[in-house]
Amino acid sequence: MASSDSKAENQDNAEQEQSDIVEAGKVSKWLTENGFDHEIMEPDHLGVEVLKVESDFLLPFSTALYAYGFNYLQCQAGYDAGPGDELVSVYHLVKLEDDVVGPEEVRIKVFLPRDNPRVPSVYWIWNSADWQERETYDMYGIEFEGHPNLKRLLMPEDWIGWPLRKDYISPDFYEIQDAY
Repeated sequence: MASSDSKAENQDNAEQEQSDIVEAGKVSKWLTENGFDHEIMEPDHLGVEVLKVESDFLLPFSTALYAYGFNYLQCQAGYDAGPGDELVSVYHLVKLEDDVVGPEEVRIKVFLPRDNPRVPSVYWIWNSADWQERETYDMYGIEFEGHPNLKRLLMPEDWIGWPLRKDYISPDFYEIQDAY
């Protein structure tokens, strides 16, 4: 009886390990065939491929995706993985074509060290990154190297800190400014 229980348990463990393996999608396969290293992450809830790339390879990786047809940067955003953890720059790309009902999409994530979060700007590939990168810089302190006008967008220029980081400590007071 005990051996049949352990066989069933081993089979359950093997099935769990198989389900943990994430298969490469169409875009990931194309990138691999063309020599672009990346890590495959779990697809999002809509089935969109999520790929992890190193900061140093973001520009050639992005250029390849643009050449492949991803001509629209729908969203660039950032998030904090947790106090003391990495900061993440996220790029959601769409392949826009005429008469396509469900365009192809892919999401790129770049994990950055908290103490020096630097990543190349993709502004020169997708101009729509302009204000999106500025907002991510303003809220998380991720510096986009090569951005033509990287300065605060939402907070005053003299603001200290990055308000959306999970380890951010709010100042004890706020100066009320005249509305006129």
